Amino acid sequence: MTHPILAQLLLWPEPDLTCGEPGKQGDFINLHTAWSHPEYLPPYITRSATILRILDLIGPLDWAHFPERDLKHTFGFPPIPYAALVAATLIQLNEHHRSLKQLHLFLGEHPGFISLLNFAPQYGLHQGFSFNTPPPVTCLPTQRHLTRMLREIPNAALQFLLADSVRLIGAELATRNVIWGDCISLDTKHILAWVKQNNPKAYVSERYNKLNQPAGDPDCRLGCKRRRNQPAAPQTPTSKPINAKGVALGEFYWGYGSGVVVTKVPHLGEFVLAEMTQPFDHGDLTYFFPLMAQTEQRLGFRPRFGTFDAAFDAWYVYAYFSATSDGSPTPGFAAVPFSAKGGKSLKGLHFSPNGLPLCQAGLPMPLKFTFTDRTSCLVEHERGKYVCPLLFPHPSATSCPAHHPRWKRGGCTAMMPTSVGARLRYTLDRDSAAYTLIYNQRTAVERINSQAVALGIERPHLRNGPAIANQNTLIYLLINLRFLHRLRNNIPLSDSDL
Repeated sequence: MTHPILAQLLLWPEPDLTCGEPGKQGDFINLHTAWSHPEYLPPYITRSATILRILDLIGPLDWAHFPERDLKHTFGFPPIPYAALVAATLIQLNEHHRSLKQLHLFLGEHPGFISLLNFAPQYGLHQGFSFNTPPPVTCLPTQRHLTRMLREIPNAALQFLLADSVRLIGAELATRNVIWGDCISLDTKHILAWVKQNNPKAYVSERYNKLNQPAGDPDCRLGCKRRRNQPAAPQTPTSKPINAKGVALGEFYWGYGSGVVVTKVPHLGEFVLAEMTQPFDHGDLTYFFPLMAQTEQRLGFRPRFGTFDAAFDAWYVYAYFSATSDGSPTPGFAAVPFSAKGGKSLKGLHFSPNGLPLCQAGLPMPLKFTFTDRTSCLVEHERGKYVCPLLFPHPSATSCPAHHPRWKRGGCTAMMPTSVGARLRYTLDRDSAAYTLIYNQRTAVERINSQAVALGIERPHLRNGPAIANQNTLIYLLINLRFLHRLRNNIPLSDSDL
């Protein structure tokens, strides 16, 4: 015996799920069409203030060109569109429902979402045969089905919507003659996996052994949020000796890291340009080039200024922004605090006008040889060895004017990249007004991170990497949609947000 709902589906006219122009018979009314043409909506949707409020938030996106999966079916119930899951997850985040169980209950209390989001195509909103009553709650997928879809949806589809939100914001700012995107800030945010290893009250043997993968999340990795060195104790205990050089302290977690690029619009706020999620064992610098590639693609140009924390103190960060200085009246640069690495400090390292490092005696050090470094940096690059100018290429003095201790062993040397970024790392004037002005823009990414934490990015109730990465993209998408909503409705920021 055929199930009644299945029999109804088999007799129902096959809708054309392609998105066309409003008014075409049989076209599915996507969210953008529903937002721009509310006359196609049935009364049970237009009478709900909650549905209209959320539609006004997510409707401006280009849902008509969303990269949907194949929705064709030959027998049984048609597959649920990915767009329905994306919209439902945005609703869950915006309404602060921490679990899919709460989302399921919310959608059941507002059944107009079932047809508006096209959870049940047989009851969906199609031009020409819309229903006068909302579909039954039984048409909603189970919580387990929603979780599986969140895990399986390609992140590229969500990145399409994030890029479209940037386009919409840019178009809105263009109507106000606002120039934006010239300065960006980048930072990372730690994400704790939902495993007992992150619960200090749970007993776990070898909690911080990276070889013992937590059973609750196969994709999370062990990483360090912050690390610092402190002097050793005054007296080293005899039972457990402490290294005399210092004790390494840090906060270790199993989880992921989320990198985000943000730009600030004066007096209007900030929004997200690019984002990506990786396991927590990836360093901060691994986010730089992928995120900047996304940023350039969505801006259409390379930003001239960037601000970062000390973790991004690398020569190629400075070199990236120095490339924007060609032909520009105001040279671009990266505002990054100096971080002493390998025991080297900022003091005493200066350069001649032609880019050669100066020795302690103030003499330019000639380049002895170069080689390709493939191991000490994320980027394959050319490094050079600069040597004492009094001994190379020919000895010209019998003693060092600065009395360098290595004079008898060949004099002072300097091993560093030959890129202009290596020189800018030391010569950047971090006390100038221009540096201070750009570096103060870093608070924009901190405010975005605060909004993401309020939306639950720090402790997701998910147990695999793809689902967490997709939810993070939707969190940043929602932040952009809220910013766009404020622009469209001329909602002013409070004094604390400026």
